[in-house]
Amino acid sequence: MKNKINPIDAILRDHSVMILDGALATELERYGCDLDDPLWSARVLIENPEVIYKVHSAYFRAGADCAITASYQATIEGFSLHGIQEKEAMELIRKTVLLARKARDDYWKDETQTNRPKPLVAASVGPYGAYLADGSEYVGNYGVSDETLVEFHRPRISVLIEAGADLLAFETIPSLQEAKVLDSLLKDYPEVYAWLSFSLKDEKAISDGTLLEECTRLFEENEQIAAIGINCAPVSVVTEAINVLSANTKKPIIVYPNSGETYNPDTKTWHGQESCNKFDLKSEEWHHAGARLIGGCCRTAPHHIEEISRKWRPSEVVSS
Repeated sequence: MKNKINPIDAILRDHSVMILDGALATELERYGCDLDDPLWSARVLIENPEVIYKVHSAYFRAGADCAITASYQATIEGFSLHGIQEKEAMELIRKTVLLARKARDDYWKDETQTNRPKPLVAASVGPYGAYLADGSEYVGNYGVSDETLVEFHRPRISVLIEAGADLLAFETIPSLQEAKVLDSLLKDYPEVYAWLSFSLKDEKAISDGTLLEECTRLFEENEQIAAIGINCAPVSVVTEAINVLSANTKKPIIVYPNSGETYNPDTKTWHGQESCNKFDLKSEEWHHAGARLIGGCCRTAPHHIEEISRKWRPSEVVSS
């Protein structure tokens, strides 16, 4: 990956909104995949990778301008616990990018609409807490050193870049410590861009309790951070969080919330009521507040992304 041009800016120059995809795991389960495993969706990389290709393809058909790879929980340490050696683990991580790129390229060669950008592939860099598989990506107080986080993240980042992703997605980041580590690592790859999105404690603070406005300001000067925002937060807190973000950054703001349900890390199940209906209207509200990159996270589906696409690209014929 050698992107001297910021790929997000390239899309936002011509489009008011960059449309992201939705949940990967929800769709994998719909295809019959069993994700009750510490590897979560990364398990499917081993057992049934063609289903990941199908999910990416469905989101492109729904109108997504970007696919987020299946590497959120794909780590050398996580695979090692399953008896997978480092070399094979690296190849599995690389495969996450290749699957998304193939789905994008296969879709694009048949795309006849000229009023949408060629979609991007964003390589997911999930937090250290995702590897722990105990829900700590929603708490963030790992109690580990910066060096531990560097050693954990660096190999995966290198592989994802070498595999040809258009940018990195530092997502569901729960702590300022981890965000700083990722920011520092990114500077080792000066031609690479990333977005940085946090998990939230509430409308005004990220999961570890640090104020969202402090996190936003801290990374304002790093031009490699191409967008900043939140993901996997309930719909109910998104607008107020965007207000905080827009008051403290000139970067494009990214939001991709979950369905509004609550995750139980012990049972790895979701509970409560879905509140992500009418994503088209919500996306208008979020855009008015300042968001430019909009999509969905856990428990959202292609039909949610299609709602956004029909709102912002009404001349396109899309179908999930």
